[in-house]
Amino acid sequence: MSHIWAEEAGDPAAPLIALIHGTMDRSTGMLRLSRRLDGRFRVLRYDRRGYGRSITVDDAGEGPFGMDAQVADLVALLAGRRALLIGHSYGGNVAMATAQRHPDLVGGVAIYETPMSWQPWWPGTTAGSEARATAGSPSDAAERFMRRLVGDSTWDGLPERTREIRRAEGPAMVGELRDLQAKEPWHLDRIECPLLFAYGTRGAEHHIEGMQHVHSLAPRSKLVGIDDARHDAPNSHSLAFAQSVVEPLATMAGSPWADVVGSGART
Repeated sequence: MSHIWAEEAGDPAAPLIALIHGTMDRSTGMLRLSRRLDGRFRVLRYDRRGYGRSITVDDAGEGPFGMDAQVADLVALLAGRRALLIGHSYGGNVAMATAQRHPDLVGGVAIYETPMSWQPWWPGTTAGSEARATAGSPSDAAERFMRRLVGDSTWDGLPERTREIRRAEGPAMVGELRDLQAKEPWHLDRIECPLLFAYGTRGAEHHIEGMQHVHSLAPRSKLVGIDDARHDAPNSHSLAFAQSVVEPLATMAGSPWADVVGSGART
């Protein structure tokens, strides 16, 4: 495994929650949410491979950045402990894939506006889709993604070193998004733990519809809309996110995350 930067907060004896960030983000995007939770839970945050403090020489080039590697990284950090997984954007796919493959480690999953680009109905005009299809280097793709995300003027105003760091995350972005489009990373009917799907009421239409779609296929799941939130809700609406996403999932899962469902790894 590549070096993965991780941090845990809260009582080591408390039930464990893992926060998984999205594409072109870092664990800092989950920091406010973590601070809302660490009084009751043990909270794990980490920079996924190729991002932030988890960039190493081995991460250069093509990766690996696919789902197999993403799941392996998270499983190593869990170190045999059973947890609730909270996935933001792409991180939701990591959470769902881990729940399918390692049900013994996962007591429940909540995902927020998670892309499903392997689906034929997923639009090809999203920031991720356009960046993934960008001709040229992964660094150029990362810059295009960031320009669309924050705007040209904000990007051009960033310190040169910051822009260099974000461009260096291009291989991770391109690698994981191409893998996501090419291979369905999880199958809903193979995931047995409690599930909660969430979106922001000011989110993009395809994100809202995606969460409504998976909820419709999992009748025992819970669907939550966070009022006035956009795609960055774990950061911008951390209190509402904790109260309407994490706390209900903890109740659904039971403490300490209920009985183990199945054992071993699945494929």
